[in-house]
Amino acid sequence: MTSANDVQIQRGVGSSTNGAGAFGASINMNTAKLHEEAYGNVNLGTGSFNTFRRNVTFGSGLLNNKFTLDGRLSRITSDGYVDRGSADLNSYYLSGAYIGKRSSLRFNLFSGHEITYQAWNGIPASFVDDPEMRTFNSAGTAKEGEPYENEVDNYRQTHYQLLYDSELNPNWQLSWALHYTKGSGFFENYEGDANMASYSLSPVEIGGETIDASDLIQRRWLDNDFYGGIFTLQHQSTDKKATTTLGGGYNIYEGLHFGEVIWARFASESEWGDRYYENDATKNDFNIYAKLNYELAEGLNAYVDLQYRAVDYTFLGFNDQLENVTQDANLNFFNPKAGIWYQPNPKSEMYLSFAVANREPNRNDYTENPISVVPKPERLYNTELGYKWQNQKTAFGANLYYMSYQDQLVLNGQINDVGEYVRVNVDNSYRAGLELVAGIALSKQVRLDLNATFSDNKVKSFTEFIDQYDENFNWLGQQAIVRENTTLAFSPSVISGADLSWEAVQEARQQLTFNLTGKYVGRQYIDNSGDKSNALDPYFFSDIGVRYSVQTKDLKDISLRLLVRNITDNLYETNAWSYRYQFGNDTLVDQGFYPQAGINYLLGLSVSF
Repeated sequence: MTSANDVQIQRGVGSSTNGAGAFGASINMNTAKLHEEAYGNVNLGTGSFNTFRRNVTFGSGLLNNKFTLDGRLSRITSDGYVDRGSADLNSYYLSGAYIGKRSSLRFNLFSGHEITYQAWNGIPASFVDDPEMRTFNSAGTAKEGEPYENEVDNYRQTHYQLLYDSELNPNWQLSWALHYTKGSGFFENYEGDANMASYSLSPVEIGGETIDASDLIQRRWLDNDFYGGIFTLQHQSTDKKATTTLGGGYNIYEGLHFGEVIWARFASESEWGDRYYENDATKNDFNIYAKLNYELAEGLNAYVDLQYRAVDYTFLGFNDQLENVTQDANLNFFNPKAGIWYQPNPKSEMYLSFAVANREPNRNDYTENPISVVPKPERLYNTELGYKWQNQKTAFGANLYYMSYQDQLVLNGQINDVGEYVRVNVDNSYRAGLELVAGIALSKQVRLDLNATFSDNKVKSFTEFIDQYDENFNWLGQQAIVRENTTLAFSPSVISGADLSWEAVQEARQQLTFNLTGKYVGRQYIDNSGDKSNALDPYFFSDIGVRYSVQTKDLKDISLRLLVRNITDNLYETNAWSYRYQFGNDTLVDQGFYPQAGINYLLGLSVSF
């Protein structure tokens, strides 16, 4: 985030600004900030769990009034809160630009590499309230003795971007961008007493005994390429009342998934580099859109956004006879959006919008379903009604939303013909809520900001499937349970937050600011069953931050920051998984929770010149 100029997070259907609009939410980041003067910045940070953060940013400023060069080098290392949950992250960013009188051409190159020890298994419910066991990590423990030291996720992604902007004349603007992203990496696991046939290893004969299980180490790889281009052509009428935009893009994703056994105690006749599975997929994504924003009267504006999108999937899946076959899916979507915005006076504004968005099933939805059970695309109808008011000291906003889903894809416990869990379409589900934000300047130095969301998130009806086992844990099949009007998983009905800031010192050359923040998240169900015993408890945490900065003759800024997180040392969990099954005459639920750290701190020093 160091290289980001601004970040926008938006719930609901996104606009078609940069191509295919978002389905349920979007994050937009802008890195193209122009620095006219040369600069440099060094950031150092340390904190709990042996966390160490360092980065250097620099820029040439505007050279000959035409050229700029900006860059960043970063590294973060940490032992992590969870046992062995270490992280080693490094990245770089380079950006060069030509700035003309009416046009600019910029090239961005940035890359990141992460090596993180796996901690995705979670902890059982019985460990949640035990301070000594909350950090337990089962990853790597399949190895006898000490846990396997390289049970890691190792991935690198590199982005290349070429961006062009031009003011053709006072009424016309043209922008286009070309991009290429290369990603490659793997996660590695030690498997104890694994079935050799599952890894394409032949049994071996030792001393007259047939060995068909072996300890082994596997790597599952992802090698992907993503490339394409987007464009926008914008026209503003001479009277400034109408703005018309034509845009679109074409992107291609090529993803290769494969697995290798890099060591086995009984290696059979395998060779280094042999792949026990391989699955290739290609996705072509084309879209074109037209938008019109028109001033109907003073303070009254309306917009229309019409988008056509075509998606083509080619992938290796399986048919009804469980044979691997190349498949192809061609999908066409029409995504209309419209809205109206009214500003009766400088202090207040109102808006109403309606949007339709369609989303294709993902790769796994296709590859894990036979041809006869093709998942349907999801469709979302999103209505928003909002009001904002502000004066010099106070601001208030309210937004009502209703998001109606058709054929939403959810996990319901059902398995396919080869035993994999699959997502299925549910006919109707919805999210409805009220979002509130408010801010008030309590004095010249003290400000309070508040936000809250109250929502209802429901699946009207779906069928859940749970596995059945006898007393000897032999699988008997699945039982179907019809669920009516249950809460969508991981959808709290109440979320709220507060931020109290105090500018204790605000002078020309030095500033001292204190921040106290708090966040509350209501109950979240772990699955779509509506079972209150299978839920994350509501939680609250509060952070306090202090920032002191001073300017000198030689340095633009020296800043010292301290952030103390979870100052009340609350024990809480933000995510979980569950598996519901029937064992004999009992219905049981296995769970894994992801605990968050108690009180912890980050201390940072920043020097700008």
